[in-house]
Amino acid sequence: MFEVNENYTRVSEFVIVGFPGLHPSLYQLVAWFFFFIYVITVVGNILLVVLFALERSLQKPMYIIMLSLALSDIGFATVALPKVIARWWWDDGRISFHTCLFQEQMIHYFGTLNSLIMLTMAMDRYLAICHPLRYPMLKTNQIMSGLTVFSWMSATVSPSIGTMDFTRVLAFCGPNRILHAYCDALSLTKLSCSDMAAIQGSSIGLAYFVLLVPFSFIVFSYINIIVTVMRMANAQGRLKTFSTCATQGCIILIYYIPRFTVYATPYIPNLTMTHDLHIGLTLFCR
Repeated sequence: MFEVNENYTRVSEFVIVGFPGLHPSLYQLVAWFFFFIYVITVVGNILLVVLFALERSLQKPMYIIMLSLALSDIGFATVALPKVIARWWWDDGRISFHTCLFQEQMIHYFGTLNSLIMLTMAMDRYLAICHPLRYPMLKTNQIMSGLTVFSWMSATVSPSIGTMDFTRVLAFCGPNRILHAYCDALSLTKLSCSDMAAIQGSSIGLAYFVLLVPFSFIVFSYINIIVTVMRMANAQGRLKTFSTCATQGCIILIYYIPRFTVYATPYIPNLTMTHDLHIGLTLFCR
């Protein structure tokens, strides 16, 4: 264990700052904006879940993926947004130590889960377009449901390892203001008074593993899809095939582009990102 100066007062709660550059006169406006985002996210995705349950024609492998993504969106929005809305609405950004750690774990759980859902999306399109004769056998409702359950269960591994590192290694004994819209690993490590060398390596390694392994297969899948489609003789057939990937392709791009921008910025010379832009991009890509 790391030694900590006993003269410091142990942190029992944190304070969510939100956008540090936001003028107080805009707090109510931003609170209402995120409240509407939260309501639209939850209600819209619940309607999708109900529609999936009632409409038998939608109970197909591709829509099972969309159902999983809808439930993940509801989960992330419910974990991340209410506290930051309260911070701007009632100027109440306080969050207890253990609640903050739980929120941090759930934030990273849904981030990992979304990476696995994107991987499943790419696999679905890869099999449908590159191996159409095998697709009906390989992507049944039962197999897709099994993959979905596996994704939801295996997504717990990476956040659990990170949380064990936090509770075992990190000590918080000084500043408690989190410059973010929620508790996340990077913000908490910046506030720690422990030696961060050991945990930073494992945290960065886990983050890149969760991000890059699914992304590598996604790139592989879409390269093969493009090659397969371009070999089609019929131009109308190529357009129709590409259209089946459009929705999932847009979702994947929206998820990965802001995330890579956030992660790559510290390693690009002469490129800096303000706290407000960083927070906005991380909320957008989740």
